[in-house]
Amino acid sequence: MVLEDFHHIAIEGPIGVGKTSLAKALARRLSARLVLEQAEKNPFLEKFYEDMHGYALAAQLVFLVSRHQQQVELSKRYLYHPVAISDYIMAKDRIFAGLTLNDDELKLYDRLYEVMAARAAKPDVVVLMGADIDTLMKRIETRGIPHETAITRAYIERLVAAYDEFFRIYADSPLLVVDTSSVDHSKDGLDVDMMIDEISRTRSGRRSIAPGRAG
Repeated sequence: MVLEDFHHIAIEGPIGVGKTSLAKALARRLSARLVLEQAEKNPFLEKFYEDMHGYALAAQLVFLVSRHQQQVELSKRYLYHPVAISDYIMAKDRIFAGLTLNDDELKLYDRLYEVMAARAAKPDVVVLMGADIDTLMKRIETRGIPHETAITRAYIERLVAAYDEFFRIYADSPLLVVDTSSVDHSKDGLDVDMMIDEISRTRSGRRSIAPGRAG
């Protein structure tokens, strides 16, 4: 297998970019263990999108505990499923917290995050998916998840900016940056074989590709 020396591949990017679809496709092709965020199990998420200030801390703490538990599991290696694919990294939790929590809430959160993040799994490679704002908004609308109807363009703009700032200096794992703006997700999305090849070539540093873009 071309990725036999990769034990943990993490997919990242803002809401609507296609992280989970790619993670599932890679897991199927590689017969890998799939670890997905459990957003639908957060009882405060729908309320958060309706009232971000009122429910930010509650929603964030539920995510923090859930992601911590998953990260501990990701750190383990399994004989029959040596490769694990996740659709996030632990640092995502801190990115969202920085956007939604006030100063006092963030101080409390950071004390908990510091302890929990210490046990987070370190990916062998991170695939950072991105797209322009118009594309992200269209994808969010198209997939029709009920609680996401309240997501505003301004929020997505802030989220993309926060991702850009964090990953601009990210150096914890090799990073493959994928601009998906020209990829038609209403059809087949990203070519899985192409992505496996690109991931296998990302052994250190930072690489960037733009599938589907002419020239």
